[in-house]
Amino acid sequence: MDTLIGVANLTIKNLPKPVLRRLKARAVLHRRSLNLEVISCLETLVQSAPLDAEALLARVREIRRTPARTRLTDRELARLKASGRA
Repeated sequence: MDTLIGVANLTIKNLPKPVLRRLKARAVLHRRSLNLEVISCLETLVQSAPLDAEALLARVREIRRTPARTRLTDRELARLKASGRA
């Protein structure tokens, strides 16, 4: 974790008990305090790359353009697997 230059306190109100149980379980699994587990979860969440919805939709549309009558038979699947191992 980065050196904390300026720290802040955060109070979470009305946290559902199932969420708290899962956070506690994760903290035990990662051998951290509950506080450090929450900080780790928040850091992971805010540092993740944003989803590019337009790129995702373009990819879905590209996949949908695959000919509808294309069928993957067991024989074709076996052939593709074998060619991938060559």
